[in-house]
Amino acid sequence: MNNNSTLSLKSVIKLVDLSFYIPDYQRGYRWTYVQVEQLLEDIWNFAKDPPTKEIGKEPPFYCLQPIVIKKVSDGKWEVIDGQQRLTTIMLVIHYFNEMWIGKKKIKESVISYETRSNSSSFISSIEIDNPDERILENESIEKTLRSIHIKCGNYDAESNIDFFHIMNAYKAIHYWVAMKGADLDNNKFQSVFLNETKVIWYEVEESDNNKSVDIFTRLNIGKIPLTNSELIKALFLMKGNFSSEKASLKQIQIASEWDIIERTLQDDSFWYFIYNNTNQIKYENRIEYIFDLMKGRTVADEYYFTFNQFYEDFESITRNGKPDIDKIWIDVKKYFLTFEEWYKDYELYHFIGYLIDCGVSINLMKKQSSVCDKLSFKGYLKEEIRKQIGNCNLDEIEFGDKRIRKILLLFNIITVLQTQKSDMRFPFYKYKIENWDIEHVSSRTEKRIAGDKRIKAWVIDMLDYFIGSSEDESISTFINEKQEDNKVADFCVRLFDLKKASKIDETSVSILFDEIQKYFKEDKDVENKDKISNLALLDSETNRSYGNAFFPIKRKRIIDNDSKGIFVPIATKNLFLKYYSKNSDNLMFWTKEDAKDYFDAINRVLKDYIPKQD
Repeated sequence: MNNNSTLSLKSVIKLVDLSFYIPDYQRGYRWTYVQVEQLLEDIWNFAKDPPTKEIGKEPPFYCLQPIVIKKVSDGKWEVIDGQQRLTTIMLVIHYFNEMWIGKKKIKESVISYETRSNSSSFISSIEIDNPDERILENESIEKTLRSIHIKCGNYDAESNIDFFHIMNAYKAIHYWVAMKGADLDNNKFQSVFLNETKVIWYEVEESDNNKSVDIFTRLNIGKIPLTNSELIKALFLMKGNFSSEKASLKQIQIASEWDIIERTLQDDSFWYFIYNNTNQIKYENRIEYIFDLMKGRTVADEYYFTFNQFYEDFESITRNGKPDIDKIWIDVKKYFLTFEEWYKDYELYHFIGYLIDCGVSINLMKKQSSVCDKLSFKGYLKEEIRKQIGNCNLDEIEFGDKRIRKILLLFNIITVLQTQKSDMRFPFYKYKIENWDIEHVSSRTEKRIAGDKRIKAWVIDMLDYFIGSSEDESISTFINEKQEDNKVADFCVRLFDLKKASKIDETSVSILFDEIQKYFKEDKDVENKDKISNLALLDSETNRSYGNAFFPIKRKRIIDNDSKGIFVPIATKNLFLKYYSKNSDNLMFWTKEDAKDYFDAINRVLKDYIPKQD
């Protein structure tokens, strides 16, 4: 797409005076009942319950996806993308003319096809053979559509695949209307369809680097639609929005600044500071997230909500009869620069990153930052952090409480802040991408491993721990070198037998599991393993698929990951290195004293953030 593209919204009624040409590089019409029904249903729902008109703004309308076109001559347009929607729109208008309108018909657009020159006349010839015939009910859609008879002049719709699909789409329209029955106000539906339904009209100019077929290919490989950000960019860069002497310079400036913002957002450390990967809206172009935040888009809003909001700005925020591009663009930059300022501030980065992960509205924080100085804003953020936990006694909350994850994440973040090293930051992007969550430090004794796949994974982990390898040759060598009465060697012999076994005896596994658990002293030391004193942030790989790894296994994996430069939350690493333990004589076992010291550390670090209950 080039900077000389033009973009506007056209109501359906404004399309009827135009002629459209579908080039041969496009496939034929292929919409089924599903797409036709969805289009009609969406427009009818809008007609029944339209959004409230806001004071000073244009009346609400229903927005269809873009139609990408290129001007061929006056009144005639080549359709690069959107011919399926356009053809369906014309079929609906044709249905209005046949079934609802008297002598004064709505003009119907001419749609000609390079490889199907008679398609336009075929569409104009279609009519329902017996409109009063009762529609089949309680039957499949396919059977019902077959029962609807169509007249189409001298054409044989069954002999041409394109005609066949067009005919079925027309049947789908008739079926949808019949099923609505008296619930459908056809006058209201017709009025909204023609006047309050608009298409995004995206006109491109062809050049050596921007040929129609290339644009079509880009839009149709993987069916990637034009995104809100692409359409908004076209609004900003349209040559007609600038005075002729400034057009090129302003286009270059905005395009350059746009690219800088997008590159910054492509840095995952910045992106996941302001964005949660649990967000239901995913972004191909991350700058679109900024636009969505500016306009307050929600999951419930239609796809092109944000574009429509910016389009209204371009219509209403003007100077000398043209959109005030400078003002609109400056607002975008200010919005982004606020986040960049937060990112660069050491404390703000951690406070805000934490609150965003907890689901606090970034717009709410932005609004607060605009009405107070930085010191007051930090005070506000600390208070918001306290609200995330609420009044609680740490020794009373247990595994399953939603606050535990927030407490342990905050423990890690405040630990980073207290290191007093400005170059050390909590990496929200690694934390979010790698799915760190709450797990037990010492495994729960009542839990057993079941299922061949999980048992095999446990066996391999235990052999890796005892021997340093799960390869058959290494295991055999280890066993042969050990004395017969060596307990570890005995474990390895039995583990090796399980590894080779084609059928697992779960009773033998249970007995071996209990023996190894006692060997690691995990059966008695930690009293209540669901308390926060036995919980930490662990990634799914460390916790393993069988979900019951012993403390030394987890410790080994944590140390291995840290030595390889793989992210480990600082408090999790401190825990497994026994940093919090006052007595660390045995680094292999997790004792009740270790759990108590860990609990005391959490209390001490978070004393300013977790209000005590009265």
